[in-house]
Amino acid sequence: MNESTLLRYDGSGMRTLLARFPQQIQDAVRIGKSAALHSRPVKPKNIVVTGLGGSAIGGDLLRSYLAEEINIPFIVNRHYFLPAFVDKESLVIVSSYSGNTEETIAAHQDAMRRRASVICISSDGETERIARKSRQPIIGIPKGFPPRAALGYSFFAPLVALQRMKLISGRAKDIGETVALLRKKSALYSSPSSSKNTALALAKELYGKLPVVYSPADRFDVVNLRWRGQFAENAKVLAFGHVLPEMNHNELVGWKVLRRQMSQMAVIFLRDREEHPRVRLRIEITKQVVGEFAGKVIEAKSEGRSLLARMFSLIYLGDWVSYYLALINGIDPTPVRIIDYLKRELGKS
Repeated sequence: MNESTLLRYDGSGMRTLLARFPQQIQDAVRIGKSAALHSRPVKPKNIVVTGLGGSAIGGDLLRSYLAEEINIPFIVNRHYFLPAFVDKESLVIVSSYSGNTEETIAAHQDAMRRRASVICISSDGETERIARKSRQPIIGIPKGFPPRAALGYSFFAPLVALQRMKLISGRAKDIGETVALLRKKSALYSSPSSSKNTALALAKELYGKLPVVYSPADRFDVVNLRWRGQFAENAKVLAFGHVLPEMNHNELVGWKVLRRQMSQMAVIFLRDREEHPRVRLRIEITKQVVGEFAGKVIEAKSEGRSLLARMFSLIYLGDWVSYYLALINGIDPTPVRIIDYLKRELGKS
């Protein structure tokens, strides 16, 4: 795949956004450090991130990444209203990149009715207007990105904010490692002419196949979700997935009857060097089972020392794989016209 092909299909410049992702992380850290937070320390009894789509995935990653450290309940809400337990002792992080997501605006208003402590992450819109009117802290992020391409802002800015609120320990060393690793990967993945571009090679293996993504449940459940979401939004292809060990107790049985359809599936196992030993064994057995039916069985391995670097090494690989798969499919990865249509139709009611 050459430069002319890239220019032909990538009319909206997704390649540039992906290549600059390491710089986005650094900018997000700066924003998180400088944002005006609550004047008095907030010591919540639970944390709720409310958002949808690309604005919620950062919250999902925070929940998964911090699961072994943070000692209060942490959930992600994707609805018009908040869970019943939210009250004045809750911290609600309202995440809406555009600031105009109707479900998030409704949940934001619900948080205010319940007198929860609120922090907003947004680039503009009604979310920011409500926050300013109510004198709620705002983590302001730059405009002009597709929400899914602003993951650095939706994850790293609130991560730093949680550090400043003394809810988690510092992460400067791990963030530094992550940025350094992704800079190297950016140079590699952004070059379609490189024979070592594993993202492009993987995209070629997935061409014409239905991706099925499997991963360990701990730490990499959201990385799995990100891969599937990026296949849908960037490459415009359906993708499915599950986590281990849970899928060994139900979905694994489904690899039996639909042989013709299964032969058109490509199973991708997301791997990590710190997998639970029993999950590692389960993955090896599961590979044997699905390998009898699937058209391809592929492994993608995390890289790096820290958990943060390992998680984002796989996220970044998946982002680039979905990008190249879009180009191979002859599609501009940036526009999401069907979502725009849905929003217009909803706006008529």
